[in-house]
Amino acid sequence: MSGCAPGAARTSESETVETPTSTTRTPRVVDDSGRPQITFDPCLDIPDEVLVDAGYDPRSKEIADYPMGTYSFVGCRFKGTLHIPGVLRRYGLNVLSGNVTLEEELAKDRHIATETTVNGRRALLEVDSNNQNSCGIAVETEFGIVIFSRTYYPDHTRGVPTDLWCSGLEELVSSVEPLLD
Repeated sequence: MSGCAPGAARTSESETVETPTSTTRTPRVVDDSGRPQITFDPCLDIPDEVLVDAGYDPRSKEIADYPMGTYSFVGCRFKGTLHIPGVLRRYGLNVLSGNVTLEEELAKDRHIATETTVNGRRALLEVDSNNQNSCGIAVETEFGIVIFSRTYYPDHTRGVPTDLWCSGLEELVSSVEPLLD
């Protein structure tokens, strides 16, 4: 009789075998650069309520990945509107997580970047007068950087004052910053 030998383990139907589950997910984009893996996925790691509070539609998520070989970016695009009394403003938001350093980003965009901080974390404010109505903030992370780039699409043909290009973006970045590492 098999299974009846002395010392044989018996499993009752009421016992269940627990299998450990991994909380680590495989990155959408990997490269052979030797750079750190990107651990923040903007499409998955920004809570919907944060997007809604900032005036973006979480249902508008659109993957925007850039595998470049020597570095990579995992990205997500969002559409949104913010209502300011008397004025409707429409925005497009791109969030890119990349395994490049903040120093590399500064070297590339030194002519439009200003060093700053977000919640005490090193960052760059990027405003290019040649790219009207757009503003970006690159935030340093353990794996590289996360770039929040927003474009303001006005409902009129008049120019938008430069000081409005970044209006509200710092608040959004500040609310997402604790989730970056």
